[in-house]
Amino acid sequence: MKYCCALLFSLLSLTAQATEVGERLAPWTLLDQFEQPYSLSDETQLIIVARSMDAAQLMGTAMEKRPKDFLESRHAAYIADIERMPSVAKWIAIPGMKKLNYRILLDQEGRVAPRYDGDRETVQWLELKDGVVVDIKTFNDPQQLASALSAR
Repeated sequence: MKYCCALLFSLLSLTAQATEVGERLAPWTLLDQFEQPYSLSDETQLIIVARSMDAAQLMGTAMEKRPKDFLESRHAAYIADIERMPSVAKWIAIPGMKKLNYRILLDQEGRVAPRYDGDRETVQWLELKDGVVVDIKTFNDPQQLASALSAR
């Protein structure tokens, strides 16, 4: 019984660990709103994660009036966690995302976004160098997020 409890707690701690500065991120591949794959690589310098509709709206406001290649030119990847979105809503939301002028990596199964922890109502910002996290921030204000994006 003690062995089972110890095993259970060790497995739970693996899934609950937050990303920390100095950590090398595990590789992943997600499809964007056009079903095109994107893989995390050492060239990726910024990961932006929205884990809720409110966070996605915050990102959308910060991205208003940006040129089409704005995120790509900054080696940034934007991940939207849509795992909790009902399938009916996905049929509406994803076509709407195709009208946006920036790439959104869709985490439909919750495989990637939860790795980066953080409050679901804020936008997580992870700066990377050669696949290693060098800074972590959160944003709950679209103007602050827009300023941070412009400063990159």
